[in-house]
Amino acid sequence: MTAVERTMKARWNAWWRRWPCWVARATMLWAVLYAGFGLVCVLSRISLLGPSGDSVASGLGWAVVAVGALAASVSAAVVRYGLRPALRVLLWTACGLAAVPAFGLLMDAITLTLGQGVDSVASAANRALAAAGAVLLAATARTDRRPGETAIPEPSAAPRLVQRAAWTGTLAFVPYAAMKLVWAYGGRFAGITGEEMLAVSERNGASGVFLALESWGLDPTALLAALGVFLLWGLVRPWGQVFPRWTMLLRGRRVPRWLPLAPALLGAATLAPYGVVGAGYLTLATAGVVTIRRGDFHSSGDALLVGWIGMVAFAVYGVALTVAAHSYWLRTRPACR
Repeated sequence: MTAVERTMKARWNAWWRRWPCWVARATMLWAVLYAGFGLVCVLSRISLLGPSGDSVASGLGWAVVAVGALAASVSAAVVRYGLRPALRVLLWTACGLAAVPAFGLLMDAITLTLGQGVDSVASAANRALAAAGAVLLAATARTDRRPGETAIPEPSAAPRLVQRAAWTGTLAFVPYAAMKLVWAYGGRFAGITGEEMLAVSERNGASGVFLALESWGLDPTALLAALGVFLLWGLVRPWGQVFPRWTMLLRGRRVPRWLPLAPALLGAATLAPYGVVGAGYLTLATAGVVTIRRGDFHSSGDALLVGWIGMVAFAVYGVALTVAAHSYWLRTRPACR
């Protein structure tokens, strides 16, 4: 590392350690931009619910304006008067309101990774902006943590109960991955063959990358499930805090906290509620209270079977990811000397 690189790194570290001094201003800037985004959507009659949400486009746009205005006024008050107890409450309230539309951001990231387009650019932008705002608002609510000298804890494994949760989340994905691989290799499951599933994916607008992987016997969602399990175990094992030997050039270096926590928190906030709510709906469908549509399957029973396999996997894994992320957060939290 050259002298210039060392100087730049030192300046960056010094600026980053002083985040309580500038994060409120960054939040205020975000809030103004977010409110402006909502106002543009209202005036242009752009739906934030996708192609089918035109009837409530105006209402959601005004909701975005309201959240942005609330966040702007509260963060401006923090800049002017400092963090007061009442302002902290308002910050956490705005954070919760911003986190609600961020739901589904993980699905957008997955579709973009597989080369597919999102259903609505405006709704995807709203989710991304809302997620960024939720992080900034939460950080602003913690600005009473003034910069100071900290000690980085030694790498450690999660408690045994947390590791059991990781095993549960891993095993929950086994039926889901097996079902997907059966279809990817051309087999039949739930009354539908792999060729039929490939045709369904193509009819639903799957990208060329997705279809190519399917034709090679590699289901993209099963691969993403494997990456999710890898993330889960990185959160509970010491190699998730220090790069292991097989990372070659990175081995021995500390893993930045945000690197596993960012996708873990995003995944937990998406998959856990999605799986739990979906499982509740499937419970009502199984009891005959509601009717489940068969969709691309030959019967409602087949659709119900596939739905249970998917929702159980998402719900159990999402809860396990939440537990593991919380444990990782506590074990890697710097301690003031």
